[in-house]
Amino acid sequence: MLHNRRLILAHFWLAFAVFAAALLLGAWQMYVRSPLSPWISNPEWYYRSLTAHGTVMGYVFPTLVAMAFGYAISETSLKQNLVGLRWAWAGFWLIAVGAVVAMIPVALGLASVLYTFYPPLIGSPFYYIGVVMVVLGSWIWVALMSINLRIWKKENPGTPVPLPMFANVAGSYLWAWTAVGAALELLLQIIPVALGFKSTIDAGLARVFFSWTLHAIVYFWLMPTYIAYYTIVPRAIGGRIYSDTMARISFILFLVVAMPIGIHHAFADPQVGAGFKFLHSVFTALVALPTLLTVFTICASVEIAARARGGRGAFGWMGALPWRNPMMLAVTFSFVMLGFGGAGGLINMSYQLDTTIHNTQWITGHFHLIFGGAIVIMYFAIAYDLWPHLTGRPIASLGLVRLQLWLWFVGMIVTTFPWHYVGILGMPRRMSFFDYTDPALANEAVSVVLSAVGGVILAASGILFIFILISTQFSQPRQIEDYRFALAVHPPTRVPVALNSYGLWIALMIGLTVTNYGYPILQLAARDDTSVPAVYVGER
Repeated sequence: MLHNRRLILAHFWLAFAVFAAALLLGAWQMYVRSPLSPWISNPEWYYRSLTAHGTVMGYVFPTLVAMAFGYAISETSLKQNLVGLRWAWAGFWLIAVGAVVAMIPVALGLASVLYTFYPPLIGSPFYYIGVVMVVLGSWIWVALMSINLRIWKKENPGTPVPLPMFANVAGSYLWAWTAVGAALELLLQIIPVALGFKSTIDAGLARVFFSWTLHAIVYFWLMPTYIAYYTIVPRAIGGRIYSDTMARISFILFLVVAMPIGIHHAFADPQVGAGFKFLHSVFTALVALPTLLTVFTICASVEIAARARGGRGAFGWMGALPWRNPMMLAVTFSFVMLGFGGAGGLINMSYQLDTTIHNTQWITGHFHLIFGGAIVIMYFAIAYDLWPHLTGRPIASLGLVRLQLWLWFVGMIVTTFPWHYVGILGMPRRMSFFDYTDPALANEAVSVVLSAVGGVILAASGILFIFILISTQFSQPRQIEDYRFALAVHPPTRVPVALNSYGLWIALMIGLTVTNYGYPILQLAARDDTSVPAVYVGER
């Protein structure tokens, strides 16, 4: 039973409102960089838009979705009222205000530093303070998830933690530790310079701090998607989870191996030695394990549903799947994009292969295919699944839902595949203008136009998504049954302590992070000859 619908809806609506704004900015960016648009004459407008788009999509939107879904999971899976409601609202408003504080200097041209901050570029201190407020608001959610689980465990000693809550709390712990890297960069490196206390910055050390956050944050974005894979999809299509144990192991693996891998984003940086780059490359390869386990488990869960519907044969059961069910469409599209995006990730994590596509449009295509594709389409599915229970009204039109999901899938493929191609050709990313009359670039013009068309399709899909939610919100109320998550084929009555708690895994997460980051950070911090003058953005 969902008791705090207003809290959950507030998080979702703010998430989808800022998502819609950032989506339109992204579509505009693709248009103005394409041969379809005349040169905008001032690149500053492009970089303001890029900073706003990245900041909202990277920090604000997925955080609010994770929090909304997390509160829903806590209430429904634990079957207890949320403890700390006032603190939950405080976290929400801290994020809302922080987002505004960050976006005002971006809109004024005082913080065009992109969401990765790019030191020694230094923007308005209010931009960084706003981002810190967003992180602090999310940490309130982390604390509340832990507190609510602890209360439940005291009242249910020896009982297995429900899988959705086990995964939810694992995701919150991953985020709490992931965000520490960016927090250290902001508090120790960037904000003192932005406030005028220093005029130089160690850009190499700052980048190492940010790499702590840079890749692990992707797995925080992934957590709601993977929770939906395991605990919503099987129930929605009439099946069961193939293995509760395998699901728990997958989330534990994310908690352990998702953190110490970020330096693979700094292969081209001279500040970090080759040994640590190799170590992070190896751990990046290991993070494929929970994804492979998940693909196997969910495919098996889907097969169970198909055979329950009369499916037969080695592959004939696939025809028995409910392909008109929006959840079936969403998970299929998500897996396809996850497969292509994950394959691209294997290129990125290889030191040798990465040199061929480093800082090109390939990178943009890769992470948009993972985040904007595989992850966000499941955010849509989560919203569609929860909306009737939050509003007391059925989804306005399943036909429109299917159309919206198809548009998003097609739009993301049309957008990202050309980016991969031009990246192989060497087109750099984060450039505001290309002269396609130059013979060296002329053969890339068609691909760039295709990606811009994909951006229009994505914008149309996003607008349709918002329309469906609004239509549902104002449709006729109807009696809606209680919300529930999928059950396992063999629901566990007891699970090992290691699969029902986090102490061992948090220790490993912290230990591996310290091992993989400790020496590079201490080595750079001990040097006094690596700082460079800050480059201030905008008029000061």
